Amino acid sequence: MFRKLLLALLALTVAASAGLVGMLSLMKEGAPPDRVVINEMVRQIEQKWGTEDVLRRMEGTYEYTLLDQNGDVLYQTAEGLSGSVNEAIRNRETPVDIRVGGELVGKLIVHNDAEAHFQRWKTRLAFGGGAFLLGALLLGLGYLLYLNKIVFRPFAKMQRFARHIAKGDLELPLEMDRNHLFGAFTESFDMMREELAAARRNEYLANKSKKELVAGLSHDIKTPVSSIKAITELMLVRVTDEKVERQLETLYSKADQIDRLVTDMFHSTLEELQELKVQVTEENSRLVEEIIRNADYSGVVTAEKVPPCILKVDAIRLQQVVDNVVHNARKYAGTVVTVRFQIREGFLEAEFEDYGPGVEEEELPLLFNQYYRGSRALHQNGSGLGLYLSRHLMRRMHGEIECSNRSDGFTVKLILPLSGTN
Repeated sequence: MFRKLLLALLALTVAASAGLVGMLSLMKEGAPPDRVVINEMVRQIEQKWGTEDVLRRMEGTYEYTLLDQNGDVLYQTAEGLSGSVNEAIRNRETPVDIRVGGELVGKLIVHNDAEAHFQRWKTRLAFGGGAFLLGALLLGLGYLLYLNKIVFRPFAKMQRFARHIAKGDLELPLEMDRNHLFGAFTESFDMMREELAAARRNEYLANKSKKELVAGLSHDIKTPVSSIKAITELMLVRVTDEKVERQLETLYSKADQIDRLVTDMFHSTLEELQELKVQVTEENSRLVEEIIRNADYSGVVTAEKVPPCILKVDAIRLQQVVDNVVHNARKYAGTVVTVRFQIREGFLEAEFEDYGPGVEEEELPLLFNQYYRGSRALHQNGSGLGLYLSRHLMRRMHGEIECSNRSDGFTVKLILPLSGTN
C-alpha cells in the first residue's frame, strides 16, 4: 500500500512538472513594453530636442534609436538596433512620434526586449515551480512516512500476525505499541492468541490422555483375551460332554468378538502409539521367570535359569511383549519353546526358540512393519500388530527385539538393558 501511494505521488509530480513545462513552451513571447517608461523617455527627448543633450542616453530601461524627420539615425544606444521604421515594424517594434510644439520632428524606436524579459520570467517561474513541486514532494513524502509509521506498517504487522494465526502458529506474539492507531487492537489480538494457545494446549492434553488410555487399555485387554481364546480351544479339544462343549464354544465366540472389538478400538488410536506410557524401573532378573510362567498357560515353554542381574524395564510392558512372543510361537509353530539367556555388553539376551517352519528369508525385514503378516500366517487370525507393538515397547525401554531363522526353527531374541547402562 505504501509503495503504491509513493508511486502515485511521484507520477503526480512528474505530470505536474510536464504540464508546467508545456505551458511555458506555449506561452507567446510578445509581451508589450512598459508604456509609462516609454512616455517618460519621449517627454525627455522632446524637452531636449534641438540641443546636444538629445544625443545622450535618456533615463530608462530600454535600448532605443532616435530618427530625425527625414528618417535618418540621430542616435542609437547600442549597436544592432533597428535603423528605420520599416525595420522596426519587421522586428515587431512600434515607432513613437517626437513632437515639439505640435510639429512632428522625429521618431523614437524603442527596442522590444520582451524576449529577454520573457526568458528571465520563464527562468524565475521554472525555479519557483520547481521549488514548489519539490516542497510538495517532500511534504508528501513526509506525510507518507508518517502514515507508514502509524498506519501501514502496523497494519501489515497485524496482517502477518493474522496469517500466522490462520496457519495455526500461536507461538508468535504480537508486540503492543500504543504509538499508532492500532495500539489498542494489538493488545486485544495478542490476548486472543494467548487464549487460543491455551485452549489448544488443553485440547491436546485432553486428547493425549484419552488416546493414551484407550491405546493402553485396548492392548492390555487384547493379550488376556487371546489367552482365554487359546485356553478355550485347548479345552474344546479335550472335552467330551456335549453341553460343556456348547458352553465352551459360546465362551470362545464371545472372547473372539471381544478380541475383534478391542482390535478395532486399538486401530483407532494406533497413530498415537508414541503416547503409550512406558515407566522403566529397576527389576530383579527373577521377574523374567515370573513373566514367562504367566505367558506359558499351555505348558509349552522350557526356560533356562535366568542369570542374576538387575534389569531396567517396565514389568507390565515386558509382560505384553513376552505374551505376544509365546503366543506367536504356539500359534504359528505349534511346537515347544525353549528360552535361553546370556549377558552380553550390558544387556540380558533372552532367545525364544521354537521348532516350526520359520518365515521366508525375504520376509524377515518386514515382520515388524505395521499390519504386515507373513505368507505362512495368512490362514491364521491376526492383525499384524503384535511384533510392531513389541518392537515399539522394547525400544521405549531402551532394548531391542530381533527375529531370525534357524535350520531347525525360528528365534525371537529380546535384548533387555541392565541397570547402569544407557
